[in-house]
Amino acid sequence: MIAFVRSTMVALAACALVGGCGKPAPQHASNPEVLNFSILSAEDQQSMSNVWGPMLDDLQKQTGLKVKPFFASNYTALIEAMRFNQVQMGWFSALPSLEAVNRSNAEVLGRIVSGDGTVTYESVLIVRKGSGITLDDVLKCGKRYDFGIGDPKSTSGTLAPNYYVFAPKGIEPSECFKTVRSASHQANLGAVANGVLDVATNNTEGLLFAERENPAIPAKVQVIWTSPPLPESAILVRKELDPSIKARLLKFFSTYGTATGAEGEHERAVLKKLTYAGIRPAGDDYLDPIRLMVASDDLSRAKRSGNAAATAAAQKAFDATKALVASRPKSPAAS
Repeated sequence: MIAFVRSTMVALAACALVGGCGKPAPQHASNPEVLNFSILSAEDQQSMSNVWGPMLDDLQKQTGLKVKPFFASNYTALIEAMRFNQVQMGWFSALPSLEAVNRSNAEVLGRIVSGDGTVTYESVLIVRKGSGITLDDVLKCGKRYDFGIGDPKSTSGTLAPNYYVFAPKGIEPSECFKTVRSASHQANLGAVANGVLDVATNNTEGLLFAERENPAIPAKVQVIWTSPPLPESAILVRKELDPSIKARLLKFFSTYGTATGAEGEHERAVLKKLTYAGIRPAGDDYLDPIRLMVASDDLSRAKRSGNAAATAAAQKAFDATKALVASRPKSPAAS
């Protein structure tokens, strides 16, 4: 299952990160001395520190809270860190946000607004420019190509391409490609640009970030498929945080970049480096499109397995998810 499977090696690494593989840490004081803010760094922690550092500095100054960045190279580590209360807030893409809400005592505080003012982005498939590889070529399979997929918990790197490209065709990537390598967007982009991989997943925000950091690399690739819009990433907090702290955090993130004068210019410059226009308040219903995609993907996989019991269970879960999404009122920020 895309959303919830991890290898033993990754699980052990996550356990080591949080200091053990026992039960989640009990909820301590909801007013911690320091708030750790989680950031997915993949291979390039320095770049992420450079773009997130100024915002976290402003967060401390404007709220009076002590904030420290917490970097990890994969979403599993960040989800586990939230679960074991090693981090109290953080930046997550939509699929890891859903898992953190489901199992790490997290809640959605706000959602990202992209630099163009939208609250969505797209997953893409990329190939080396001039390779001549098309989407039709990719879908013919035949183990002809080396393929780069994203982190198992990545919305755009794994869930979306499986849901929109492979599942409708009954394709299992491991059976379709010569090799399949799971890596970060940055690593997959570099591998395609340098001819190590033939095709890989990525996303529109990642390509924009790469164009700013090192334009020579994305200039070597071309997009052969673009997904429908996906919910942008989110800011999560642990549920038990003191309501007054949550209120300060919400006020900071939802107003960041809206000030006038020199302060506003500074904040908008910080957001621009992140390729963001701002952060909008949001609730759990913001994740409903991902809930449906995960349930649908699980059902497709169960059907392909030929296991009747698994298919019945997946169908029941899908029907329940669909009913839940359809029954509850939507917040203004959910669309």
